[in-house]
Amino acid sequence: MAPTSLPLNLNFKVTATATNLPELPDKIRNSRVLVLGGTGRVGGSTATALSNLCPDLRIIVAGRNREKGEALVAKLRGNSGFARVDIDDVNSLETALKGVDLVVHAAGPFQQTEKCSVLEAAINTKTAYIDVCDDTDYSRRAKSFMSRALAANIPALTTTGIYPGVSNVMAAELVRVVESETEDKPERLRFYYYTAGTGGAGPTILATSFLLLGEEVVAYNKGEKIKLKPYSGMLKIDFGRGIGKRDVYLLNLPEVRSAHEILGVPSVSARFGTAPFFWNWGMVAMTKLLPSEYLRDRSKVQRLVELFDPVVRAMDGMAGERVSMRVDLECSSGRHTVGIFSHKSLSVSVGISTAAFALAVLEGSTQPGVWFPEEPQGIPIEAREVLLKRASQGTINFAMNRSPWMIETNPKEVGLGIYV
Repeated sequence: MAPTSLPLNLNFKVTATATNLPELPDKIRNSRVLVLGGTGRVGGSTATALSNLCPDLRIIVAGRNREKGEALVAKLRGNSGFARVDIDDVNSLETALKGVDLVVHAAGPFQQTEKCSVLEAAINTKTAYIDVCDDTDYSRRAKSFMSRALAANIPALTTTGIYPGVSNVMAAELVRVVESETEDKPERLRFYYYTAGTGGAGPTILATSFLLLGEEVVAYNKGEKIKLKPYSGMLKIDFGRGIGKRDVYLLNLPEVRSAHEILGVPSVSARFGTAPFFWNWGMVAMTKLLPSEYLRDRSKVQRLVELFDPVVRAMDGMAGERVSMRVDLECSSGRHTVGIFSHKSLSVSVGISTAAFALAVLEGSTQPGVWFPEEPQGIPIEAREVLLKRASQGTINFAMNRSPWMIETNPKEVGLGIYV
């Protein structure tokens, strides 16, 4: 990506709530936003965040469960409503999208989903679109609609949310700062993620995790595409204050390929870990005991989710919901910079993060076409600071462009306030 002369100030740190956010333009205040999967944890959190960030938005909570949908609507502000929508029914989708300015597709899981029916319906009805996809194949399928989105003059973002999503933008900014300030060349980009239990995000994230265990991990080493065993390659990573050191394992996530291709970093990988620690052991055991074909079968995985969900919910009460992302960039000179993002609750933070992308699209930041978050046509360079400030509201630790020692849990002090 070519460096820019825009003097963005992204060497900031947020520890509680973001301040000095720009006023939302009047043109978007009465926009109609339909949240698909709005009766689920991620969709419901997104609807709540949108309502808090922009009370005048007309939010339509869409899903199959009217009781849950109307219960959420009762908690939102007066401009909200419920619509029963079946994403597998084209007519139901297109009817729901009529007169809508933006659709947020949060009806996961996206793994092993063969059609981009919501994106296709959005293009047919000329409705702006974002999704919280976390699947490589689905995101590539969405990108194949580029020419149709361009012809319809519709902006669309795939893989928004927290990770992928905010993590992609963090990576893009780490790369941009290096390229704009020096002649240094980025060589290695590593995404590290941690979530306690399900992070309060419910059965969908559990299903997603199980489905990902059935996929070979794609990573890049010095420009070469390599395939690795899922939930292997354990590393202990320091996520800093409020999280500490956690074990993380390789997973096949879409930001690895998109960051490699778009940001031009030769070596890219992504790792994830959870707590309590024995859940990680269980995930490793599943990759060894269950055939990959079993773990790629949505119906079989759903039965596993139903079996494990009561136990996971009970453990969530003890493990908490904390989430953390650490993005590391290493350069040819040896320069090593880090971005860190930690929140007490994944279920809250994912909604705020998705809402930040929704507002960016409503504000007109995204060009027509289908884009990843790190592409400047998706989230322009000049819009990244606002997006990250919005997304980081409520974080317990958020910092960009820091040396690794600066975000460590217990940095060693040497002499008079000098840290190494």
